[in-house]
Amino acid sequence: MDEARARDPGLFTPASVTWQLHGDPMMWIAGVRALYLQALHPRAVRGVLQNSDFRRDAWGRLLRTADFVGVTTYGTTEDAERAGERVRKIHSMLTATDPDTGERYGVGEPELLLWVHCAEIGSYLHVLRRSGFPLTGAQADRYLAEHRASARLVGLDPARVPADRAALDAYFAEVRPGLAAGAEAREVDDFLRRPPVHPLLVPARALLWSHVAGLAYASLPGWAHALYGRPAPPPATVTRHLRTTGTLLRAIPGSLRRRTPPRHLLHAVARLGPSARPGPARMPR
Repeated sequence: MDEARARDPGLFTPASVTWQLHGDPMMWIAGVRALYLQALHPRAVRGVLQNSDFRRDAWGRLLRTADFVGVTTYGTTEDAERAGERVRKIHSMLTATDPDTGERYGVGEPELLLWVHCAEIGSYLHVLRRSGFPLTGAQADRYLAEHRASARLVGLDPARVPADRAALDAYFAEVRPGLAAGAEAREVDDFLRRPPVHPLLVPARALLWSHVAGLAYASLPGWAHALYGRPAPPPATVTRHLRTTGTLLRAIPGSLRRRTPPRHLLHAVARLGPSARPGPARMPR
């Protein structure tokens, strides 16, 4: 790696809110919450299921999403731009069909990309704040504004992307009438509740995954619970469980957590030095 590339802090840089937030272990639970939410947009979830074997490759999809988030957050600027170019190219080649009308549409339509982006970034912000990551309202707004950059990478016009909490809330209110838990959403829900695993891993699924998926689902907004047709748990109980889980996961030393795949953060710290290690104490004020 040449010297200029080695010094490149990337698209967001260690001075961003994103850099600090995305190193938190609760991101995995937030990612599952995003899948639950994304599945409620009939056209968006149809695009996923008609272009992949979700049940066979759901883990691969989760890891690819984690890899994209990791490289765009902690990779060099060149790495992030290349990742965005790959995503845009894939989207440009994929289509889906509405089974009711026969309409064929591209999965890269701005409306669909915007929904996926907002459900994902909104879930990251919601779960981390609710689980106890110290974040002021101004920092939360800054996080959303920073992600106009990641929205651009997937092909969105940054000017159309909500850049603060008020705009994000207004966006969700606007799209809610078109959301539904159709057959495709039920398929995603069924997988996330009972993912197929090797028989020897069934106990681990019951012990670990059921907690992750259950907590991710529980943290959804009330209107999403209503669409899925299951009672919403008491918000105070959900918050308490999120905080307890966050406290336990954050007690694991960062030196161990950073070694889990996809390891982009580990490479960033090696590239930029110890001051690049993320955490609440380094949050920009």
